[in-house]
Amino acid sequence: MISFSNINKQYGKQLIFVDASFQLNPGEKVGLVGPNGAGKTTLFRMVVGEEAPDEGDVSVPKRLTIGYFRQDEEEMQGRSVLDEAIAGSGRAGDLHHELEALHRAMEDPERADEMDRILARFGEVQEEYEHLGGYSLEAQAREVLHGLGFKDDQIDGDVGALSGGWKMRVALARVLLGRPDVLLMDEPTNHLDIESIIWLEQFLKTFQGALLMTSHDREFMNRIVSKIAEIDAGEIITYSGNYDFYERERAIRETNQQAAFARQQSMLAKEQRFIDRFRTHAAKAAQVQSRIKALDKIEKIELPKQRHVVKFEFRIPPRSGDQVAVIEDLHKSYGARVIYDGFSLTIRRGERWAVMGRNGAGKTTLLKMIAGVSAPDSGSVRLGASLNMGYFAQQSLEVLDPELTIFEQLQRDFPQDGIGSLRSLAGAFQFSGDDVDKKIRALSGGEKSRLAMARMLYNPPNFLVLDEPTNHLDLATKEMLVEALKDFEGTMIFVSHDRMFLRGLGSRVLELGGESGVEREPVVYPGSYVEYVRNLGHEAPGIYS
Repeated sequence: MISFSNINKQYGKQLIFVDASFQLNPGEKVGLVGPNGAGKTTLFRMVVGEEAPDEGDVSVPKRLTIGYFRQDEEEMQGRSVLDEAIAGSGRAGDLHHELEALHRAMEDPERADEMDRILARFGEVQEEYEHLGGYSLEAQAREVLHGLGFKDDQIDGDVGALSGGWKMRVALARVLLGRPDVLLMDEPTNHLDIESIIWLEQFLKTFQGALLMTSHDREFMNRIVSKIAEIDAGEIITYSGNYDFYERERAIRETNQQAAFARQQSMLAKEQRFIDRFRTHAAKAAQVQSRIKALDKIEKIELPKQRHVVKFEFRIPPRSGDQVAVIEDLHKSYGARVIYDGFSLTIRRGERWAVMGRNGAGKTTLLKMIAGVSAPDSGSVRLGASLNMGYFAQQSLEVLDPELTIFEQLQRDFPQDGIGSLRSLAGAFQFSGDDVDKKIRALSGGEKSRLAMARMLYNPPNFLVLDEPTNHLDLATKEMLVEALKDFEGTMIFVSHDRMFLRGLGSRVLELGGESGVEREPVVYPGSYVEYVRNLGHEAPGIYS
C-alpha cells in the first residue's frame, strides 16, 4: 500500500533516515515509536507529500485516501461544531456544505433569475449525496462527537468558542468521519479524557483501513496495534506484536547484539595481536597481509544505543497531620448548573485519591477548591496542620520564565543546590547534555510539563494536588514518574486519564456522577483503582456496554 524504499533524509548535520525502508499494508495497525527528534513526524509528512526524501522512494497509490490527525492547532470559527466535523469527511462532507449553500440560494429572492440553474445543481448534488450515504452523515458525526465527549449544546454551538483542547477533538472527529483508507495519527489521546480514550479504542479496533500512529499511552497502543515500527539511528525496524512485545523483543535483540559485539571484539583483538606480533617476520608476511585484508572487509558490529532513564528519588517530605484536607457540605454551581450539592470528604495522610468522572463532572473544580485557586459557593475546605501543598495544573507552565534556559530556571529556583544535583534533576526528567541550555520559550508543551513537574517535586511537598500530570509526557518520563511517586511518603489527590498512572498510584477512588448521563451523588470507593475497576466491570464511570 504505502512503501518507503531506501530513503535518506537530513536536516543540516542531523541524519534522520539512512537507507531506511518500511511498508504499511492494507488493514495493518502499526505503532510508530522512537525518541523525540527521531523522525516520526517527518515520516508522516512524507506520506502526505509535505516533505520528500533526499534520496530513495516513497510510494503512495494515487487513489488512496489519507486522514492525518496532527498536533497543530487549527483556526476554526464561523461554523457549528457539527459542521466543522462534517467538513473533513471527504466528498460527502463537501456535498453536505454545498447542499447547505444551495438551500440558502433558493431562499434568496435576489437570485430568483438563477433558480433553474440552482435547482438543477441541487438535484445533482442531492443524488450524489444520497448515493454516498450522506443523509446518515449528520447522525454519524453526532455519534463520533458524543464519543469524544461533546454534549449536544456544544455540538450545535459555535466552534470558535471552544478552547484549544476541544478544537483538537473537533479536528480528530473530522479525520475519523472521513473513513479514509489510511489513518495517520500523531498522539490522538493527548487532549482526551479516559472515557473518550476508551471510545476511540473501540472505534479504531473496528476501523477497516490501515492505521499508523504515535502515542505516549502504553495501554492505548497495546490494545490497538499488532505491529511496531521503531525509528532508531536512521533505520526503521519492525516488530510483529504490540508495545509490550516490542519492549521485550528489543531487550532480547540488544542483549544478543551486545554478546555478538563482545565476541567480535575478542576475535578482532586476537587477529590484531597476530598482525602486531608477526608484522616484521618475512616468513609470515603473506599471512599478515591476508589477515589485514580480511579485517578490513569485516562489517563491524556496533553496541546498541543505550536509552538510560535516570531514576528520580524523592527527598523525604516533612510529616503532615493525620487529617490532610476536610471538605464539608461543599456547594458549587456555574449558573444553573450544579456541580456540588452538599459534598463532604476527608483526605487522610498517606492516601492517594484518584478522582474519576466524565467531562463536566467537577474533577478540576474540586482540585482548584482544594488548592485554594477557586472558592466554593458555600461549605468549607479545611487543610490540616503542617501542610506544604504542591499543585500541578496546565496553568503551572505559566510561571516559567520564557527568557531563561532550563538550567537557569532551576538555578534560580534552587540557588543553594550544586550544579551536579540540578543536572541530575534535569536528567531524571529527560533533559540531558545540551538540552539544559534550551530557552524555555522554545520548549514544547511536553517539555514545559516535565520542567514544571521537576521544579515541584525536587523539594517535595507533603500534599500533591495533580490535575492531568501526564499530559504531553513521553512514555519514559511517565513511567519514571509513576515509579518515583510509588515511593512518595506524602498524600496525593489527582485527576488522570492515563491508566498506567491510575493503576500504579490510586489507593482510593472518588467517582463523580455529574454529566455522566446519570445524575447521582459522588461515590467514595475505599479500595484501589485496580479493585474499583474489578468491582465496576469498567475502566471508568460512564462507560456502560
